[in-house]
Amino acid sequence: MPISKSKNIEIIPPKSVWKGNPEARISLVEFGDYESDACAKVLPVVEKLLEHYHGKVKFNFRHFPLTQLHQHAQKAAEAAVGAAQEGKFWEMHELLFERRRNLGTISLKNYAREAGVENKRFLTEMIDSTYSWTVRNDLLEGVDKGVRDVPTFFINDEVFQGKPSFDNLVKAIDLALKSAKRKSPARQRA
Repeated sequence: MPISKSKNIEIIPPKSVWKGNPEARISLVEFGDYESDACAKVLPVVEKLLEHYHGKVKFNFRHFPLTQLHQHAQKAAEAAVGAAQEGKFWEMHELLFERRRNLGTISLKNYAREAGVENKRFLTEMIDSTYSWTVRNDLLEGVDKGVRDVPTFFINDEVFQGKPSFDNLVKAIDLALKSAKRKSPARQRA
């Protein structure tokens, strides 16, 4: 019987990494790409929404790298997943958007260190594409949900239509909050 050299490792998937109150009735999910200017522009909008709805909204970022347009988006997403393994997803997430013009593999390693990632094998994991299937799973789920471009938002699993400005997202979240109040008090699952 051949001995497998590959180790089975448990990878924390992006869909389980949330920001905000984990018990919040409203889930805001963004499918995005770290090289996208449009996604970078909505980053402060999301932060403002989380402040505005303190405790009522939780946020999740899912990877949808547009590799035809952005040659470093896939590796950047993998780096974010790698950082998530040490609880440093959000720190890495912000650095990747801040420095979206410089997302080479060596830069990703440096950003990971800056974000607080201590994994000595981080660069090797990037080179070996350890997290590529995890990112691909996000992409495929997005495709299944009808995502075609980034950023695409979902509020309580319903696609958000329109420009993702603060005012437009507030209107949609307010509607979702009203709808959540009308439904039974049973906990909603994201």
